[in-house]
Amino acid sequence: MNKEELQKIKKDALEKHIPIIMDDTLEVIDKILKEKKPNKILEIGAAVGYSAMCFSEYLGEGGRIDTIERDEDRIKEAKENFKKVGVENKIFLYEGDAVEILPTLNDKYDVVFIDAAKGKYPFFLEQALRMLNDEGIILADNILYKGYVMSDYNKHKQRTAVTHLRQYIKEITENPELETTILEVGDGLAISKKI
Repeated sequence: MNKEELQKIKKDALEKHIPIIMDDTLEVIDKILKEKKPNKILEIGAAVGYSAMCFSEYLGEGGRIDTIERDEDRIKEAKENFKKVGVENKIFLYEGDAVEILPTLNDKYDVVFIDAAKGKYPFFLEQALRMLNDEGIILADNILYKGYVMSDYNKHKQRTAVTHLRQYIKEITENPELETTILEVGDGLAISKKI
């Protein structure tokens, strides 16, 4: 993997205000993946491919990441980035809306990383649980959403996202098949292990 290219891609994304995974969140996930050595990872929300490229380092032998993105410019950029970093054979990009694509997938995954439309998190969870291997892990980024989720925040613009994120948290903490930890790193990270 070309780490230098990866750093350039990260810098470029930050300069263009493209939302990419925060360093402290990535540190936590790196530790989880290092221990898990997943064979298959599903990522919901690729953006320019930065997180998938970072995760690809921890794949087991012959492992693969499936990622989904609907923004055409970002799809194009992500594909170019995979080539630049030299991981295009480890990452498969589904082009389109995750809401339409997920129900068509029937693979089993060791890790599912959710980082797409906040208002769709409960739906993404339902799909992730369907495809998660035993002892698999679901990671959801931005779960505290700028602190709004845990406050009594209620501005109209963000209300739907906040409501759905709260619903997501309720579901993962009350599901008897999951062991969930919520960390205040980055914009909040929920780690749910299937037990």
